[in-house]
Amino acid sequence: MQLNYIEHIGIAVKDLDSAIKYYEEALGLECYSIEEVADQKVKTAFFKIGQTKIELLESTSPDGPIGKFIEKKGEGLHHLAFAVNNIESQLEDAAQKGVRLIDEKPRKGAEGLDIAFLHPKSTHGVLTELCENKQ
Repeated sequence: MQLNYIEHIGIAVKDLDSAIKYYEEALGLECYSIEEVADQKVKTAFFKIGQTKIELLESTSPDGPIGKFIEKKGEGLHHLAFAVNNIESQLEDAAQKGVRLIDEKPRKGAEGLDIAFLHPKSTHGVLTELCENKQ
């Protein structure tokens, strides 16, 4: 696999408004985008620090992936996302190397990115996201 840079760090939160307030007031970052991704049952808020983004994730449904994550583990680091080129070939490469895929094909994520996740059972416990900006 060929990774370009850390695209973003995903953090699961119970209350997006409260978390945004913390990142803006305590850390001095600016929220530049809030978006709902209905098919993933999540509302996101983005901050940028250098080239890397922080994505806050609030579940819009208790049975969504973020709702289940928070119920099991509480708030905190949810995933690490890497920018890649040609996401389809990166997924093929990962699978050939024995990495378990959550997504065998990319799907649409926040900010219009094509995304796919690698299973944490084969990434030493870190849910890993691959992202490609085809815009």
